[in-house]
Amino acid sequence: MRVRPWRLDVATTGTDADWVVKLIDVHPADGVAGKSTEDVMLGYQQLVRGAITRGKFRDSLEHPKAMSSGQVTRVDVSLPDAYHTFRRGHRIMVQVQSSWFPLFDRNPQTFVDIYQATAGDFRRATHRVCHSSTIELSVLLAMDISSDQAR
Repeated sequence: MRVRPWRLDVATTGTDADWVVKLIDVHPADGVAGKSTEDVMLGYQQLVRGAITRGKFRDSLEHPKAMSSGQVTRVDVSLPDAYHTFRRGHRIMVQVQSSWFPLFDRNPQTFVDIYQATAGDFRRATHRVCHSSTIELSVLLAMDISSDQAR
């Protein structure tokens, strides 16, 4: 499976935010024919791929730019390729969140150099993922369904 950039239209009450997208394989919760119901993987949510984009680097890593508070902004989150088989009975889950601490450093939600940030730079912010008839959440999955494992 090849995953392309996931296009998010987002808004924040701050001037910076992190946007995390996770692709998850959800194992069946009720067992599969021919398998033991004591399978320890029942209902397990297996992370297939995850990636983060810091809002201020949405256009360029070399030229960070503040987000406009309350304004809907397009952010692309690029997940690396995932050659993964979603087996029969499994579900695909997508999670979008604004922090992945402690895997990634905390974002103060303000447009500052995080490594020079003081306690006063850290602010509470509300983040929204927007969707309407004019704003779309775009996910493109290229899938090879010719494999016997997918059946």
